[in-house]
Amino acid sequence: MAFQPNVKMVNESVIDFLTSEMVEAMVRTVQDEVRVGRERDKILGGHQQQMNDGTGSPKFYAEGDESTEAVYYKLEMIGFRVGERLAERISKDRMRFPDNLDVVKFVCKEVWTFLFKKQIDNLKTNHRGVYVLQDNNFRWFTRMAHDHNSAEAVKRVTPYLWFPCGILRGILSNFGISSVVMAETSALPACTFQIKVAKAP
Repeated sequence: MAFQPNVKMVNESVIDFLTSEMVEAMVRTVQDEVRVGRERDKILGGHQQQMNDGTGSPKFYAEGDESTEAVYYKLEMIGFRVGERLAERISKDRMRFPDNLDVVKFVCKEVWTFLFKKQIDNLKTNHRGVYVLQDNNFRWFTRMAHDHNSAEAVKRVTPYLWFPCGILRGILSNFGISSVVMAETSALPACTFQIKVAKAP
C-alpha cells in the first residue's frame, strides 16, 4: 500500500491488546467491587442486614453467577455500542439488505474481515431465525498462552467472547433486527456464535 500522508493509522496489534486489557480490567473491577462489598458487610454486620431486609435494596456486591453476569453485561453493552457504530460505518454506501440472512452473510464476510482480517469459516441456519457462526481460529484467542484442551483455559477465555457477542447484537440492531447472541468454545482457538433472531410481534 502506498504511503498516504493524511491518513492516520494504528497498528492492528494495538487494538488486539486494548481489547484484551479491556476484558481484564472489567473482570478486575467487578472483583474489586466484590471484595469491597464483603469488607463493608463485615464492618456493618447485622445492622446492614437488618436495613436491607424487606426493602428490595441491592446487595453491596454480587456473588457467584451474579458476579459473572455483571462482567457479561458491561462487556456486552460496550460491544453493542461498538457494533451499532461499526454497522453505520461499514454499510453507509450499501443498498438495504432484503432479509435477515443477507445481513448475517454481510456480518460473516464484510464485518468479520474488517474486525479480524478473515471471513467466518462456517455459517449454518435452520431458516427459522437461528444462525450459527463458526470461527476456527478466533483472532483474539491466538495471542493467549493457554492449554488448548483444559477446562480452565476455556473458562478463562469465555469473557473474551462477550464483547464480540455485543458487537454482533449491535450490528444486527442497527439493521432493525432484534436478537440474542451467545458464544461458546470447547476447542481453542475455535469458537461458535449463535444468533437467535426475535420474531416480529
